[in-house]
Amino acid sequence: MPELDRHALTRFMKDEALRLGFAFVGVTTPEPPPHVDVYQQWLAEGRHGDMEYLARERAVLRRRDLLQILPECRSILVVAAPYDPPAATGRPGRVAGYARGPDYHDVLIEKLQSLMAAAEARVGHAFAHRLYTDTGPILEREFAQRAGLGWIGKNTCLIHPRQGSYLLLAEALLGIELDPDAPFTADQCGTCTRCLEACPTQCILPDRTLDARRCISYLTIELKGSVPIELRPAVGDWLFGCDICQEVCPWNIRFAPPPDAGAPGREPVLNAQEILESDPGEVRPRWERTALRRARRSGLMRNAAIVAGNAQAAHLRPALERLVAQDPEPMVRSHAAWALARIGDARSRAALEEALSAEDDSAVRQEFEAALRDLEG
Repeated sequence: MPELDRHALTRFMKDEALRLGFAFVGVTTPEPPPHVDVYQQWLAEGRHGDMEYLARERAVLRRRDLLQILPECRSILVVAAPYDPPAATGRPGRVAGYARGPDYHDVLIEKLQSLMAAAEARVGHAFAHRLYTDTGPILEREFAQRAGLGWIGKNTCLIHPRQGSYLLLAEALLGIELDPDAPFTADQCGTCTRCLEACPTQCILPDRTLDARRCISYLTIELKGSVPIELRPAVGDWLFGCDICQEVCPWNIRFAPPPDAGAPGREPVLNAQEILESDPGEVRPRWERTALRRARRSGLMRNAAIVAGNAQAAHLRPALERLVAQDPEPMVRSHAAWALARIGDARSRAALEEALSAEDDSAVRQEFEAALRDLEG
């Protein structure tokens, strides 16, 4: 492609990305990301928890060398879309800001597909490309930093100096060459450590990584089994995800837009009471249109029980009693038992004793017995 055409195409694709609703767009090259060794050490230390898909050999190779994904790759277009900070609902069960509304995986990929169609029409032929948003073996923040979109903060998020960190990233690996942008090299976190100090589980590490096994977002989304008992109180009222390290960040306090619970097109946010009290068939259509579907029904019920227990929500006792006695998922029964122990009254004890007498799962029985011991203490 002649030099002038490459410049013109780069400008066209950036303008089109902005027209499609992306807030920021940058271009970088497919060379290996600079901190891939840090990532591999993070895996070696087991800080990815149960996310075994991250450690698969093929995925590791692809993160080190994007040509393993697209051998023709000559450029990477990185885009960022802002989202609203989490909004208070006045009811137990907070949801991370990015999960309010249609699933961003679908929305961003559709926009990138439109961008590719426009670019192919502009050049007059199809070209090889692969599109990702938080779904492929790509170190997204690394390439976003190298494409000039911001720096990786101490809270491990990409931070843009005019927008903060409430950003969703997506990438297009391209079989055409575009003009690369200069990387963002300034570290504007300075001496601030608010995010590290505010994290309830102290999962944020000094090397700008985090121990996923202690992260509330991991515990409420990626973890498919039981949340460790010692970490359940720290989950607080987070039903899905966590934004604490972003809420305290000065760059978000100064630049991020204020929460807008009534923003057009935003889905109503499910809360713990709705999940615990409703028949799954009634609420499942609401969460399956959003990112909440990643936690699945059992994960959302587990999380809602933890939220109810931390809130000592006595008005949710009937729902929790029904769960310990009837729910088909052992994990849900065990977390409902923990919540009843946190409520800690005579009715909760009676419900646990009755459920224990009928429970045949040994692991769940252990949770029931531990809950009863907590009530005695």
